[in-house]
Amino acid sequence: MLTLTSTDPVHSQPRRRSDIPDLNGNTEGLKASQVKSLKSLFQSRIPQGRFLSPPVARRITEISRDTRRQVGVLVDRLGYVKHVLVGDAHSIFIPELGRARAGSGRFRGLRLVVSNLRGEGLSKDNLTDLTLLSLDCVVVVQAGMNGLPGPIEYGYVLPPEEVRDEESIWRLEQRESVHQWEEDFQAFISDLEARFARADRVQDVDEGTKAILIGVGGQNQVESALRLEELERLAETAGLKVADRILQFRKKVDPRTLIGKGKLQEVLLRSMHLDAEVLIFDRELSPSQLRNVATETELSVLDRTQLILDIFAQRAQTKEGRLQVELAQLRYRKPRLAAMPTAMSRLSGGIGGRGPGETKLEINRRRADERETRITKELKKRGKQRGMRRERRRKVGLPLVSIVGYTNAGKSTLLNKMTRSNVDAEDKLFATLDPTSRRLRFPRDREVILTDTVGFIRELPKELVEAFRSTLEEVIEADLLVHVVDAGSGEAAVHIKSVNTVLQKLKAAEIPQLLVFNKLDSIQSERLAELQLEYPEALYISAYTGENLTQLMDAIEQAIFRSRAKAEYERYGEGEE
Repeated sequence: MLTLTSTDPVHSQPRRRSDIPDLNGNTEGLKASQVKSLKSLFQSRIPQGRFLSPPVARRITEISRDTRRQVGVLVDRLGYVKHVLVGDAHSIFIPELGRARAGSGRFRGLRLVVSNLRGEGLSKDNLTDLTLLSLDCVVVVQAGMNGLPGPIEYGYVLPPEEVRDEESIWRLEQRESVHQWEEDFQAFISDLEARFARADRVQDVDEGTKAILIGVGGQNQVESALRLEELERLAETAGLKVADRILQFRKKVDPRTLIGKGKLQEVLLRSMHLDAEVLIFDRELSPSQLRNVATETELSVLDRTQLILDIFAQRAQTKEGRLQVELAQLRYRKPRLAAMPTAMSRLSGGIGGRGPGETKLEINRRRADERETRITKELKKRGKQRGMRRERRRKVGLPLVSIVGYTNAGKSTLLNKMTRSNVDAEDKLFATLDPTSRRLRFPRDREVILTDTVGFIRELPKELVEAFRSTLEEVIEADLLVHVVDAGSGEAAVHIKSVNTVLQKLKAAEIPQLLVFNKLDSIQSERLAELQLEYPEALYISAYTGENLTQLMDAIEQAIFRSRAKAEYERYGEGEE
């Protein structure tokens, strides 16, 4: 492989025949004279101040017409030809170029000059090569029927800040003739790299790892857009910087990559242009899809479930919470171990061993099984301890009220306001993972235990539901559920349905509920009227300002103690009979 730095002293004089590299691409069927002509391009040089010189342009187009194939050269910034490329009549193949040049600058230090036989300009393949290979620019020169160079089109990548909505990431320009094209290439590339450098400095001030969100929707475009918005909030909660959002609508997902080969190529180009390192899909990827996307893009790939698990891992504070998250991660990753390319090599059985040793995949699976067993036992032990505490509360006669709801609905803020506590309450998804219990005293010297639980979300990963089952037993054992809903969300109905779905999975759907719309301070009166019309039985409060909290307290007291009094009365009546 040739060195790609542009200061190689070898080029201070013409190459000897033994120094000339091989041609790249479709050389089969070429005559000896044509091969000689192609190799003579290595002796050519373009003046440093020009994109393309007339002699080099004419040599390329003459050879292209003679061979009836596209011919290209990769030229460094000193004007020397580093690679000669031979394609077919429609396209050209660029070999593996290795690492980009060292030092400052965003580009490789090479530009592609290629002929075209069909009177067309830059193709999508040319622009793809421009981006993926970090080329300075791509120049397409038309090869006339007489072999003379004709009109020219060239393109280069724009800095992200200069790309407008729905516009291309590339700038394409035309020139009538190579003879009249006298723009200074050195000034062009210096200015372009300086613009990229300024953009990078601005973006690096307060940004974390950049991610691109990818949504795949069906017929309901509104729902798909809302799912992508929620995915963005999840990504920001995980500490990622969302660089772009891509939403694709298709009747049937691609079984190999979910979004199809062409769309995946577009995503890869976009990620390179924005310096994004992570792709996040709004759907759960199968093990094979995860492997295929990661292999074809060489980027970190997450799906919605992995992202939620990562958030839980970051936010778990207690020993039990960390164990629950680790258990969920193990159960999610185990089926995907086989998708890891590094897990397929075999290890030796050692001296005296019989046959081959365990595969790395088998070792990983066995260790995962062993760890899962230990965590499950530990969580069962802690679950028993939690059960004993619940039993003591039951003997004392203290009712249990659990606050449930969609994540970020304001459950922790409500707990703090009602019990004068100081539980962490942030404007983030899943701010609370570990359940928090406080005593709530009513004016009549009655008390209940008020518990704040982990927030729910649509399609809550089943691994999390199973792992957090012991924690969620606080919900199962509750005498009353206070179902908190974000009144300002446009998806309130979806959130209510999602929470009720999880409650059904927990077999807690039969527990009495109080439906409470929170964040009354942040909505308009028209929105409140709409909600009251649709949910007349609900309560409307602001946990932040305390508005209507007295009404909520009265409702909880009535729901708990009136039902208890009624049950005691029924039991007393039955005893009399």
